[in-house]
Amino acid sequence: MDGLYFVLLGSAIFLLFGIALQIGSPHSLSDFRFLYNGARCVVKGVDPYKPSEFIRVFLADGGDLGRGADRSNNLEMAHHMYLPTSMVIAPIAMVPWKAASILWTTLTACVFIVGSALMWDLAADYAPILSGFLIFVMLASNELTLAIGNAAGIVIGLCCISVWCFVRNRFEVIGVICLGIGLLLKPHDAGLIWLYFLIAGRAFRKRALQAFLVTLVLGVLATLWVTHVAPDWLPELRSNLAFISARGHLNDPGPTSMAGRGILMVISMQSAVSMFRDDPRIYNPVTYIVCGTLFLMWMRATLKSRYTQAQTYLALGAVAALTMLPVYHRLGDAKLLLLTVPGCALLWAEGGLTGRFAFLITAAGIAMTGDLEWAVMIASIRLLHLPNSAFSSDIVMAAQILPAPCILLTVTCYFLWAYIRRAPDQTAAGVKMARP
Repeated sequence: MDGLYFVLLGSAIFLLFGIALQIGSPHSLSDFRFLYNGARCVVKGVDPYKPSEFIRVFLADGGDLGRGADRSNNLEMAHHMYLPTSMVIAPIAMVPWKAASILWTTLTACVFIVGSALMWDLAADYAPILSGFLIFVMLASNELTLAIGNAAGIVIGLCCISVWCFVRNRFEVIGVICLGIGLLLKPHDAGLIWLYFLIAGRAFRKRALQAFLVTLVLGVLATLWVTHVAPDWLPELRSNLAFISARGHLNDPGPTSMAGRGILMVISMQSAVSMFRDDPRIYNPVTYIVCGTLFLMWMRATLKSRYTQAQTYLALGAVAALTMLPVYHRLGDAKLLLLTVPGCALLWAEGGLTGRFAFLITAAGIAMTGDLEWAVMIASIRLLHLPNSAFSSDIVMAAQILPAPCILLTVTCYFLWAYIRRAPDQTAAGVKMARP
């Protein structure tokens, strides 16, 4: 019960402070506003991938581009970058902004809290208090999930719900639908979770294929609708992605990125490598080689393993962190580290240095990708009043760029090591088989 109290307390803080930030912010639900506006364009028969048309609908619905840096950021976001499959939110986009914002906030809060609680339920089989504390830290330090309304809050919650349904072998239809919708909204968050279930045994494969069928049917319908409204959406989307990924723009992982080095920063491995050489011809190949090697090791272990609950938890823990590294992700996506909690609890229950390191690394991963922790760190750096020199600037930049991708790489490597190490001894006493 003490572990459950941690989860409930974290949920209360998440709700109270998240809603307070949303109400107090002049740009509340800023991320959702642009997702909503893209779907709103299609509902009105307007091409969302043309920035001029996107802005026209945005302003007509009462949006405000703002001034200065806010205006630059909003004009950047007008280069719509969501796939046509994001039209899964069309029912919400059919209602006015105020009602849509309430619906989205309610949905995000419910799905994210339920997903967090279900991860605690899995982990509580091994270490209820420790896992409750980790979930508490995750919930209590990530209020921006509610404040800015990024779709990651819903997608990550849906992934957690689907994992629980498949592992517990309960409400599997709900799990299939949740995973399918997660793939539609943010395939770069849910993709590797789906891949694990596809290759992790016959029963899991069935659920993964069903989830893919949900994604395929809804995705084809959404794409046909968008194609009817915007026949040239594909080249326009490519142009938008090239624009916002160019040096100095919003999705640039390099040190000159418009996103800066705070709570909006890109956390993929490219951002860390770019600190040493800000050249995509360098940081992209380095990232792909490192992450590709880790991915192949994970794939080999998964294909050759006999499947237990323990192996499932460790495999998902490794791939949840690895997902963040090779392609564009921000701090909001790192809440996927909820999937590391059951594996951490399992290793902790086994005792010894392995369990202690699992807790330290998992806790560090959650803390070093938390919104609150980054806000405190940025404020602290500003209070230091460091001398205006190239050396001090490099130190500050390193302190802001390196922690998130480095801890994600550490979490990946540790859980992957634990996953591979257990493979020869998967039928040890006390390890419960997930399903044949």
